[in-house]
Amino acid sequence: MTWLLSLILLLPPADAKPAAPASTKAQLSDTQIEKDIRARLARSKMAADNFTVRVQGGIATWEGKTDVIQRKGAATRMARSAGAKAVVNNIKVSEAARRRASAGLDKGARRAQVKRTEVPNRN
Repeated sequence: MTWLLSLILLLPPADAKPAAPASTKAQLSDTQIEKDIRARLARSKMAADNFTVRVQGGIATWEGKTDVIQRKGAATRMARSAGAKAVVNNIKVSEAARRRASAGLDKGARRAQVKRTEVPNRN
């Protein structure tokens, strides 16, 4: 009988509303996200490319041109880490950068990749 009483005491009241799911990141305003992206951009090597970014409705939109193919992906990651919920990446990569990347693949010049789950053999 006491277990039934303690169970009843633990139940929420019938008119209680369910708790809203807690988000992992607080909702940021477009201005805050854009300010954060611009600050990150200013500290990076990508600043030399004079990219423009704007945020509307939580969606970051990049514009510009680059001669370094990796900067297109870096811009997307930068916006995501600043809090953008989506990214529209309109950065154009030059033909010269595409040729360099293609030539590197043809030569087999790639960085060695190690899976993080692998444990090195330490004999």
